[in-house]
Amino acid sequence: MVKPLALTLGEPAGIGPDIAIKAWLSRNELKLPAFYLLGDLDFVASRAKTLGMNVDLADVGAEGAVSAFTSALPIVATGRVATARPGEPDETSAEAALASIRHAVADVVAGRASAVVTNPIAKSVLYRAGFRHPGHTEFLAELAASGGDVPQPVMMLWSPVLAVVPVTIHLPLRDALAHLSSDLIVTTARIVVADLKARFGVQTPRLAVTGLNPHAGEEGTLGTEDQEIVALAVEILRAEGIEARGPLPADTLFHDAARKAYDCAICMYHDQALIPIKTIAFDDAVNVTLGLPFIRTSPDHGTAFDIAGTGRANPASLIAALRLAARLAASGAP
Repeated sequence: MVKPLALTLGEPAGIGPDIAIKAWLSRNELKLPAFYLLGDLDFVASRAKTLGMNVDLADVGAEGAVSAFTSALPIVATGRVATARPGEPDETSAEAALASIRHAVADVVAGRASAVVTNPIAKSVLYRAGFRHPGHTEFLAELAASGGDVPQPVMMLWSPVLAVVPVTIHLPLRDALAHLSSDLIVTTARIVVADLKARFGVQTPRLAVTGLNPHAGEEGTLGTEDQEIVALAVEILRAEGIEARGPLPADTLFHDAARKAYDCAICMYHDQALIPIKTIAFDDAVNVTLGLPFIRTSPDHGTAFDIAGTGRANPASLIAALRLAARLAASGAP
């Protein structure tokens, strides 16, 4: 039985609804996997009207999404209304976005959907409503908790030409440096290797581990963290049979020839990982959360309030996220 993908609404005032509608409109031309959008049907209809797009909508449950998908964009109600205008979050925004995420995870856990695909959220809007997580990744880990055990999520940005993982994620740089440890690098790398094998079909993953400091510390003259933290982590990984190299200077790791030597770059902090992939593959990079008991992908961009409702939003990254989610779900890995 084919199961649909559960697509969250994201921040209602952002471009999530726009790119969801555009993706559905291109379903036949691009042969997209079936998905449904979790949200408020009246809100989606209003946004489609704003965009000037003629879209049939179907009010269904997850079980009816596949059959409806060919002729209408399936909308699964979350019970939360959304009233935000494009670019203008309002008092309904936070709960509409969060309810959509919770519902998507519940559908996948219950077997009604094959994977979660999340549209961009506005963390500042959520924080004002009392949201306490650094971002999507950590919230999804809490929703995936079983018996009180919260899995460690790992954020991968994947594209056909480059995959990167930041060891520390949504932290101020000063806090990221304090948080970095050999244990964290090793644990992150183990999760990456396990998912590359089980879900991506990479039999022997090759990891390139970046240094923290310029030139990977230049043998300690530009900082000792690379020798004391990163090199020790690489040594532990290699002792476990994992093909890992490092610490490697990040400034020479992402050109064409260098990328052919590894399957994933393990980076020490957020921008060290995300700047190269968003430069090289902005339109087709996908955010994938590893280490969860379900599949989650997302576009690699934000809410883009400035173009929401204008029709200018590019759905390419969402389309890539939908395709990758379907591919990973087809792997059969839990």
